[in-house]
Amino acid sequence: MLPSQTLSLTIPRNWVDLYETIWKPDYFPHWASGLSHSPLVQEGHYWKSVGPEGTVKIRFTDHNPFGVMDHYIDTGFGKEIYVPMRVVGNQEGADVLITLFRQPFMSDEKFKQDSEWVQRDLQALHTLLTT
Repeated sequence: MLPSQTLSLTIPRNWVDLYETIWKPDYFPHWASGLSHSPLVQEGHYWKSVGPEGTVKIRFTDHNPFGVMDHYIDTGFGKEIYVPMRVVGNQEGADVLITLFRQPFMSDEKFKQDSEWVQRDLQALHTLLTT
């Protein structure tokens, strides 16, 4: 079992409206700097991009009525990294939740840096959608 941390941020938008706005893979580069530094290019069931650590292939869950936005990141080392993501209703607003799993051989410091990066990306999403 991998240690994990779930990060979240509340956005003052109806959860269905929020999900419908952000679920598309090509929307991620607008806010998810930890995932992509360039536009995503679709290749079959995967999307390719250049992330902070080089070229990545990303597989996203299909559009669904439940707010699930899970994605799987292949950094080229033969193992996909699973990143659960959800948009859930919170009265008139919505919470966006991302769970990080500490990967084998990842240092405490690297896991902390990844968590801080995701929190910054969530804040960027909040800013993008509320200003």
